[in-house]
Amino acid sequence: MSKNFISNKDETVRMFENNFLEACSKVHFTVPLYVYIPVILAFLYLGIFIFNIEFMKLISLIVLGIIVWSLAEYLLHRFVFHYVPDSKFGQRLHFIFHGVHHDYPSDSRRLVMPPSASLPLAVIFYFLFYLIVGKIYVAPFMAGFLTGYLFYDITHYAIHHFNMYNKFWLAIKNHHMKHHYQDPAKGFGVSSPLWDKIIGTDFPEKNQ
Repeated sequence: MSKNFISNKDETVRMFENNFLEACSKVHFTVPLYVYIPVILAFLYLGIFIFNIEFMKLISLIVLGIIVWSLAEYLLHRFVFHYVPDSKFGQRLHFIFHGVHHDYPSDSRRLVMPPSASLPLAVIFYFLFYLIVGKIYVAPFMAGFLTGYLFYDITHYAIHHFNMYNKFWLAIKNHHMKHHYQDPAKGFGVSSPLWDKIIGTDFPEKNQ
């Protein structure tokens, strides 16, 4: 296997000279839970008690949000995180956003997205979906979307730092490890290989 990393140890590299920016680039893997679980509960409260959305419609919107997140996860990883511009500044941005993870894949402080990056993205997605589904249905939809995001973030940490014995989780881990150590141009789904299989960026059967 070709290797696309510098270090497999739980160590990091300094990315910013500024101490505040450097601190904002690192986060404990539980922080997204503290940030987004209250937001998810608030969206559910709005959908159930304020907008009085009927139960089946509420569940459908939550499930739809989870599915849309899984597609967003794939598209962001493939076309944003793995986009490497020609300019020196662009390559620097790529390293900050994702290149550092491929060089230091076991860095426990840079495995989940820090709120300094995820919160602005969440706000952008909220207003985008607000325009698409409206102010009433956006609440349960965002609850599902953010639940999918949390599942992705915690799954990503677990893949790199937890021992897994269940066949399902081993398959998820194996899929992502191949993205790191076999071919970074395939396997863009982290929490699920679904879109890789649909779009055609999964690993060949003989290498499964």
